[in-house]
Amino acid sequence: MATHYDCVIVGSGPGGYETAIRATQLDMDTAIVEKDKLGGVCLNVGCIPTKALLKSAEVMSEASHLDQFGLELDGSVSANFPSVIERSRGAANQMNQGVKFLMKKNDVDVLRGHGQLTAADTVEIEPSVNMDGDEVGEERTVTADHIILATGARPNELPFLPIDGEKVLSYKEAMLQTEQPDSMVIVGAGAIGVEFGYFYHHMGTDVTIIEVENRIVPNEDKDVSRELAKSYKKAGIDVMTGANVQGVDKDAEPLTVEVETDDGTQHIECDQVLSAVGVVGNVEDIGLEEVGVETDGNDIVVDDYYRTNVDGVYAIGDVTGAPWLAHKASHEGILCVENIAGHDVRPIDKRDIPACTYCQPQIASVGYTEEEAKEDGYEVKIGKFPFKANGKAAALGHQEGFVKTIYDEKYGEFLGCHIIGQDATELIAEVVASRKLETTGFEIMESMHPHPTLSEAVMEATRDAYGQPINI
Repeated sequence: MATHYDCVIVGSGPGGYETAIRATQLDMDTAIVEKDKLGGVCLNVGCIPTKALLKSAEVMSEASHLDQFGLELDGSVSANFPSVIERSRGAANQMNQGVKFLMKKNDVDVLRGHGQLTAADTVEIEPSVNMDGDEVGEERTVTADHIILATGARPNELPFLPIDGEKVLSYKEAMLQTEQPDSMVIVGAGAIGVEFGYFYHHMGTDVTIIEVENRIVPNEDKDVSRELAKSYKKAGIDVMTGANVQGVDKDAEPLTVEVETDDGTQHIECDQVLSAVGVVGNVEDIGLEEVGVETDGNDIVVDDYYRTNVDGVYAIGDVTGAPWLAHKASHEGILCVENIAGHDVRPIDKRDIPACTYCQPQIASVGYTEEEAKEDGYEVKIGKFPFKANGKAAALGHQEGFVKTIYDEKYGEFLGCHIIGQDATELIAEVVASRKLETTGFEIMESMHPHPTLSEAVMEATRDAYGQPINI
């Protein structure tokens, strides 16, 4: 392996490894440094294994309502929790092997160990211990014309809710443990909180979700928040909003969570607590101070092309701040190396970054919420189409939720779309492309959507916005 490269990337999550591949396509001699497993958090203890867990929960939910599909089961269905976890690990391991293959296929040197900047063009690598407890890597020093930091993020930890991995968990322990708790309190009702709430509930755990804001999934459109709250209540998942966790008594048996509400102090007993209160960037112990890279709290400060204040040093993904999404990191990394290569690239509009939550019903959104659009001075056209009026949803037996579209009154600009329902995370891609192409509402209505499909709901919501509804 070389000691000098055109490009060295520290971190091999989706942002890191996809950036490395694009760099080699641009004829850069490229290496990637990874202290744990290839694929980073997303592939190993994040996006991929959690979706496998959620699929098991979805199947469990379906199995409990087979009569709705005209089916009968002679016996009962129960969760084999260790096997559910094992299946999710299989999905993660498969993707991990896939990244290894891609690195070899694209001639990316993989340097194992912990990487740290010692100069603007230098990375020192030391052996590290991965999540399996194995020591990987060796001491070596490499230099590069361009160094891209893609070190990701880790679970945020509240001072009054320290994570110990046994009684108080982060998402990592929650997806790896093979012993299922009888009861769990989840602190935080963002994407991580509601996804794990859905999973554990359908596995048979008694779940309570606590959110300090006055609604769950508070970053989503208010109509979506209300719909998910209604769905969770119907499913039997306890949700407390406007509630402030004060701490947890770990010495009590069972654990006792103290919660402050408008009605006074409550004490909730449970076997485990899951802290799902966001993430913070991994800016420590990577040499930022020594080299003089500017940070803002736990975020590396970058410009629109992911350049730091130090020439030759760049940063992408979660370590640069919200939104903390794998597809955002990948897009940023590709833009970054293409700019380095002299390509004409355009900065990302953060409103074009789709957000997806994979509980059931799924949630997906892009662009403005209705409230944001009005605050920015737009006169808006709002359309809504319920999945209960969609033929494909009726056939699937999944009629919860709706599509909500937001258009600019004056020019017809597609300002935003918010979907809650079956396969919402797949349906949002149409809107992402439409916004990128500056598509208007009239063009959406004129675009023939196949029947019967869930995608028709986007067209129908657009028709509703323009006062031309057909199926409602």
